[in-house]
Formats: sequence, C-alpha cells, structure tokens
Amino acid sequence: MRALNLGDLLVVVPALRALRREFSGHEIVLATHGWLAPVVALTGAVDRLHAVRGLTSLDEPPGPNVVVNLHGVAAESNPVLDALRPHRRIGHAAPGWDGPEWRPGGHERERWCDLLVAHGIPADPGDLLLAPPDGPSPAPGATVLHVGAGYGAKEWPVERFAAVAAALRRAGHEVVVTGSGAERDRAAAVATGARLPSGAVLAGRTSLAELVALVAGARLVVSGDTGAAHLASAYRTPSVVLFGPAPVEEWGPPADGPHRALTAADRRRGDAFAADPDPALLAVTVPDVLAAVDEVLVPAAR
Repeated sequence: MRALNLGDLLVVVPALRALRREFSGHEIVLATHGWLAPVVALTGAVDRLHAVRGLTSLDEPPGPNVVVNLHGVAAESNPVLDALRPHRRIGHAAPGWDGPEWRPGGHERERWCDLLVAHGIPADPGDLLLAPPDGPSPAPGATVLHVGAGYGAKEWPVERFAAVAAALRRAGHEVVVTGSGAERDRAAAVATGARLPSGAVLAGRTSLAELVALVAGARLVVSGDTGAAHLASAYRTPSVVLFGPAPVEEWGPPADGPHRALTAADRRRGDAFAADPDPALLAVTVPDVLAAVDEVLVPAAR
C-alpha cells in the first residue's frame, strides 16, 4: 500500500475491511511504512505489518494465494508483487493484470472500494471507523488545532489559526495545538498569538498513538487537509478541514458526519508541493472557520 502520509492509510481502511471479510481464513499481510503500525492495528483488518520503505522487493514466501495492489502506480508496484508468484492478482488493469481501468478523480475511499467490487469483492466506502485507541488522550475533551501540513501549499496562515484559537478559548474551549516536531515553532507562534499557555503546544510532543487518542477524545478538530483530519473522520470527531491544493471531492471527510470542508475551488492552483499557501486555502477566512465550528458542534451537542 502506498503511504506517503497517514491519510493514505486511512482512505484504504474500507478496502482493508472488505478484504478481511472476503478472506477471513487467510493471513493478511500489509506491506507499507512501519511507522503506521499503531494505526494499522486499529483497523482490525491486518494480521501482520510488513514494514517497508519504497518499492523494494518483499521478503515474503513465494506463492501467496492473493496479492492486492493498493499502491496505484502499476508500472512500478506490480513487478514487486509479481515477484512473489501469486495465484491471484487484484489490481487495476495493466500488463498481466486484469481489472478496471485506472480513473482520475473521485474520492480515494471509493477508488479502492470500486477496485475490489470490480473483482467481485463487496466493499463499503463508509466502513472507515477505527477501533478505540489503546491509551488515554493527553488532553481529554480538548479542541485540537492541527496547524502543520507538511508543505507550504497546505499551511493556513499562523495569524488566522491564532485568531481561531483565541475565539474558541473565549468561547470556553480548552485549545491545544498539534503538529510534527518540525512544526513546533509554527505551533508555538499560534499559541503565542492566541495567548494560550505554553502547555497547550503539543506539537512534537505526541507519538502517533497519542495523537490518535487525542483526536478520538477531542471536542473538535480544526485542521488542514492532513492525517489529523482523516483521524477525525475515523472517530466521528467534529471537524473543520481547510483545503487548498487537493480537491475536497477526492480527499474530503464523509458528508454524513459532523464535518465541514472549507475551500474556494475556483481559485485552486493545485500544486501540492508549492512553498506558499494555495489561493483556494487563503480564500478561507477566520469567520468562515468559526461559522463552520458552530455548524458541526450544534449537532454534536444534541
């Protein structure tokens, strides 16, 4: 499975669950990045994680019953699976592989479920919830502002996050600010601008398992289009997600949950690796976010 980021795993959870049901008597081995192990365990669909970085050969016994390509770049990833000499191949159409044609667009959860359905395996894109986390939340009931994004194109301005944090704190929220260790300075700047206590900055201080528990037990998550947003979907935690270069219709939260996706699609530049924020993201204002917060929290309170 391709997993550049946490979201890449979370959008294939419905497909993994479908495979678990279809092949209930098999050992299911997921080949992907080892750092995802705490979340892989919460899918309930995988017996063993084969930790691998990149498209290297898999040190697995030859002749597995089934191999499934959830990577997406068939020309590069199919040979890795072909080398195992499988009895059955499940993937998109490619030389030596039967299956549906790869189609651009559409939601990623639906893409992988549609692939399995085309191979005769029932799959439900809505089957995306994770099991409860193993440990306690570092801040139960807190409102989480996840201010990191990995690339500048997805980074909503610090001063806007700070304005949202300050408004939510005035409204009675316990606000914590998260991100990676590399994003700690950015998180600290948000906390300073919002006059939050220094202990509110959790960026770089939580493991992946702790981040999962934090989001699962949160009152609210406000985030860019990142793994934290996908975790909020996986636990039905109310969330407001800010989109820039990526289309909401491909990566957005489920429409039937307590979630709102904000963007200005007509202004999208679409360069996910740009150093500066996408115009579609910059078009989202602080009042837009606060209004969306009210929308997702009202149903949650009933």
